[in-house]
Amino acid sequence: MFYVYILYSATKSRFYIGQTNDLDDRLMRHNSGYEKSTRYGVPWKVIYETKVETRSQAVKLEHQIKKRGARRYLTDIGFSFES
Repeated sequence: MFYVYILYSATKSRFYIGQTNDLDDRLMRHNSGYEKSTRYGVPWKVIYETKVETRSQAVKLEHQIKKRGARRYLTDIGFSFES
């Protein structure tokens, strides 16, 4: 099982989109400064997650969300997000 997730940083008003097979560990890595791309937005909060069966499905969905943009994707699926 794999997760595609969207994180939000209130300090930077930014989104981060990713995929993993261990969401708890991945969030810890984002918030601990291990990941260069999210080091300056701490704390990050998971605002959306979905499960898929395979890594290839996760990578494909991650790419689709990134191409569309996190805010627009969330709006399109009817997800209410208050920044």
